[in-house]
Amino acid sequence: MSTSMSEKPRQPWYRQGWPWFLIAFPAAAVVGGIATLVIAVQSFDGMVVDDYYKEGRAIVQTIGRVEHARELGLRAQLRVRSESVHIELSAADAVRLPERIRLTVAHPTRGGLDQELVLAGSAGVYEAALAPLGTGRWLFVIEDEARSWRMDGSAFLPAEMEITIDPNV
Repeated sequence: MSTSMSEKPRQPWYRQGWPWFLIAFPAAAVVGGIATLVIAVQSFDGMVVDDYYKEGRAIVQTIGRVEHARELGLRAQLRVRSESVHIELSAADAVRLPERIRLTVAHPTRGGLDQELVLAGSAGVYEAALAPLGTGRWLFVIEDEARSWRMDGSAFLPAEMEITIDPNV
């Protein structure tokens, strides 16, 4: 029995390229799935809204409060400084301006950074200390203490340090 020179000795499967090429795609999918699972577990966002019907009714009430602010002719000028906020509130009837207002400063994606303040003032001028706000988009909501009217606006800080909120526009 003689072996011819043209026959090559067969290499084991792990020394060939095709099996590794075919294994690479499922292995990449497994690694990507594990990475997605780790990210999902470490950054739990929680449920955004638990009761959708209740939230829908709240939106209708909010629209009514914005309409009431429009009827009163309210307008606000906010000046955000590094550690304070200054609000000048004006109305069609200046006598109807409240002595205290409620200001909510909210970050759209990071709930832990939100701040709710009650500001006291007179003649439509209110000022209060404010925890420093980071760079990014911030939402500002102004309400009276009875929450009968509401105005809201947004700004990209630190580029926009003065915000005008006018529900009539």
